[in-house]
Amino acid sequence: MGSDDTNEPDSGLVRVIGLGSATSLVIGNVLGSAIFLTSGIMAARMPSPALLLLAWGVGGLMAIAGGLTCAEMGAMYPRSGGWYTYLTEAYGPVWGFLYGWSGMLVMLTGSVAAVAVGFAEYFSYFFPSLSTAHVILSIPSPWGPYTISAGQVVAAASILLLGVINYVGVRTGNAVQAFLTVVKVLALAAIAATALLLRPVSPRFTPILAGVTRPIASFGIAMIAVQWAYIGWEYACFAAGEIKRPARNLPLALIIGTFILMALYVAINLAYLCALPMGEMQGVLRIAERAMESLVGPSGATLVVLAVIISTFGCNASSIIPISRICYAIAVDGLFPKAAAAVHPKYRTPHVAVAISCAWSALLTLTGTYEQLYTYVVFTALLFNALGGLAIFQLRRIKPDLPRPYRCWGYPWVPIVFVLSTLALMANTLLERPAASLIGIVLVGSGLPLYFRRRRVPGLRNSVLQSDGVPRL
Repeated sequence: MGSDDTNEPDSGLVRVIGLGSATSLVIGNVLGSAIFLTSGIMAARMPSPALLLLAWGVGGLMAIAGGLTCAEMGAMYPRSGGWYTYLTEAYGPVWGFLYGWSGMLVMLTGSVAAVAVGFAEYFSYFFPSLSTAHVILSIPSPWGPYTISAGQVVAAASILLLGVINYVGVRTGNAVQAFLTVVKVLALAAIAATALLLRPVSPRFTPILAGVTRPIASFGIAMIAVQWAYIGWEYACFAAGEIKRPARNLPLALIIGTFILMALYVAINLAYLCALPMGEMQGVLRIAERAMESLVGPSGATLVVLAVIISTFGCNASSIIPISRICYAIAVDGLFPKAAAAVHPKYRTPHVAVAISCAWSALLTLTGTYEQLYTYVVFTALLFNALGGLAIFQLRRIKPDLPRPYRCWGYPWVPIVFVLSTLALMANTLLERPAASLIGIVLVGSGLPLYFRRRRVPGLRNSVLQSDGVPRL
């Protein structure tokens, strides 16, 4: 595999991301709008303080187990790509491509779009004319009028701005996301500390299933929201080709980052329970605003809106880096237009991949609402997380002698817990949200015709495949 700092697998990219910045990538890619929005909806289905906190804790443990599993493979293959690279090496190029395809089509870019729509919705708190309810264009169609709102335009513009920042340099984009990550972590910690210090409500931890109908199904549906809130912990692996000493720093960043996330999420939900009775939480979308308003008055709601604006913008600032590296990695392997594999001669960024990723994400903001976008994202993310978790067993079987600078702590039980819990959530999502799950499966499978077409291109440059299609190191 060579030294940790070799650039050979990602020729032209530079390793400028240290441990602190890599950890902020893990945290920054996860912390968006979900923690400010989902707990009230969860409480409506599951009116139990104990179950609510348990759901966030279980989600955190799943993320930690996933981070420990992913870290071994990230240390083995310290190059750009993340799950794309690990799935390719474990199962063959078609699985890596399908991950990259679905990620670029909706799973990763749709996540950015959904967060941007959330950003725009909160931005309109200060500028009401820029809300997602304010339609500025209506186009007739056989299915009814297609509308574009001012808020959707704001969402698209926020993504394009981040694209420009990341186009001109890894250091610039990384510095922006690191700064915003620190600010939003401090904002969340301040909300939690305020509620825990003032504590106008003492949470009543009644019997865990009291008042909960269909507890297993309700818990499973609540976990969909929790998974949306945790989605993105693995994105730092996508930029492994630009992380310093990746065999050391990548595992540490994943482990430290996921632990911090779980602690923050549990603390924030405990703060909600200390600010509002469970009955007042149920069904409230903007739960963080309601909680802070009850604690310190209208100014509290304004402070939360500012925190959400920073948090959502910062989340996408972190996401642009790894998502564009997926596009770059697929192009390097010849399964995407060759231009996307270009590295800017001055800025040393995969500038075309950045432009493609941001342009498509911006376009997706014009196609659906926050809820529609993230519903399709969650099922496909769970599907590939399960496949990615299983990849560690496959790689240990077929490549036992490959150097592993970091070995998964608790193997094989930690990866087993991660895979089984992910499969359980997939099954529940399929049962409770069959239409959205089916659409996710169709989106994944739609990449197969393109894959086989690209495979037939004469003179295809592919760093992963031999002429017979067998994966190689």
